[in-house]
Amino acid sequence: MSTRKKLYAGTLAVLLGAATIFNAGVGKGEAEGNTENTYLVVFKDEQGLPAGYADAIRKAGGQVEDKLDKLGAVEVTSKNAKFLNEVKKSSLVLEAGVENTVYPEQTIDGETVSADDFTEGADFYNQYMWDIKQVTNDGESWKLPGGTGLSADGEDIVVGVIDTGIDYNHPDLKDNYAGGKSFVPGYDDPIDQNSHGTHVAGSIAAKGKALGVGPDLKVASYRVFGPTGGAATSHIAEALMTAADDNVDVVNMSLGGYDWFQDPAYATKDIVADVQLFNRAIQYAIKNGVTVVGSAGNNAVDLSSPGKLSGDDNGATHRSPSSQTMIRVSAGGALKNLAFYSNYGVGKIDVMAPGGDLGPNYDPATGSGRDNSYLAYSTVPVFDADKNVIGHGYGGKGGTSMAAPKTAALAGVVIAKHGKDQLTPAQVKAIIQNSAEDLFKPGYDENAGHGLINAVNALNLK
Repeated sequence: MSTRKKLYAGTLAVLLGAATIFNAGVGKGEAEGNTENTYLVVFKDEQGLPAGYADAIRKAGGQVEDKLDKLGAVEVTSKNAKFLNEVKKSSLVLEAGVENTVYPEQTIDGETVSADDFTEGADFYNQYMWDIKQVTNDGESWKLPGGTGLSADGEDIVVGVIDTGIDYNHPDLKDNYAGGKSFVPGYDDPIDQNSHGTHVAGSIAAKGKALGVGPDLKVASYRVFGPTGGAATSHIAEALMTAADDNVDVVNMSLGGYDWFQDPAYATKDIVADVQLFNRAIQYAIKNGVTVVGSAGNNAVDLSSPGKLSGDDNGATHRSPSSQTMIRVSAGGALKNLAFYSNYGVGKIDVMAPGGDLGPNYDPATGSGRDNSYLAYSTVPVFDADKNVIGHGYGGKGGTSMAAPKTAALAGVVIAKHGKDQLTPAQVKAIIQNSAEDLFKPGYDENAGHGLINAVNALNLK
């Protein structure tokens, strides 16, 4: 099977029983016959929509469905099979393409336990949360200024979670919940009907029987995924833009996929609307003072170049969303190893954080030797058969999805130490990189980047 098909089908030979750990970004439709398809059109003007844009879309046979004014882009539907060719003739248009769908990073899942199973005195954090202890040096960072997420100037430090939503009634999260918005068509509530986003939020700011890296940080839900399925690129970009406008301090994106391009003669950033829109959204957030953190992906592949990621295919494959200016995180295990599923690559990983795995005796080829105690445990909802939240609990997961939010939380506590809006995203990133624990090869390496994140080191860095 070609590398492209492996990525898109999620069938890399990493066998986890019933669990899968990857979903790729795929197009929403091909322009065939009289089928209505959804497209992204990115204009040359990055700050707004140019005069005459609506006419250009209409003349090409399209209808504007959503406007991303501040990013200079629109989402369009059209039944015209030649829409892309026609709209690209406009001098206003930089690029256009079929809109992709992005998925939350699928994870290795362990058992879920009810919050009610932990009576007073039964400490979930001490029993299960090796990953939070690893980042905080067994809670030592909480004794340092800003270490819990309480800001030096008294302002709330907010981490926006672009994900499946948050179970904002969870007893370990409700006091740190800063509100939310849904970008999912047909779903107005930013509640989590999946569990992924709540697990991410707990890793950041749980404060109860479970604890996050920054238990006094605030989390805001920017829901882009429904109970099942993926999210359109434009909806994720809009969520990121909105989070920046809401003045959050950090955004975590434990999501992603891959864009594949047949012609390797062109740089992906130059030819693909999907990649361009993500880059604009990320840059918009960073220019507005938001530190953006993203997961590296769970396919155990080398991201170092589009051609290398494509393997035996004649083409270029791009990890998306991604940017040199965001913080890209690989996943480690309890033994400070690179997790067997984690993506890696020179120039594509900034730091490593604990994401959990299945222990030192696990064989990905056979599925034998699995030990769920090596997973990362955090807050999750409990659902009925219709995905309604009927309770609250804790569950184990493994993935770069679990690594990224610990890094986002570390960014939050670093900001808290100095005060809201006192550091630029570049300064926050530099502190996290320069304080990381060096692993593997001396200095920077393809697996851990600058090293394993460490909250004590980061807060003590002058």
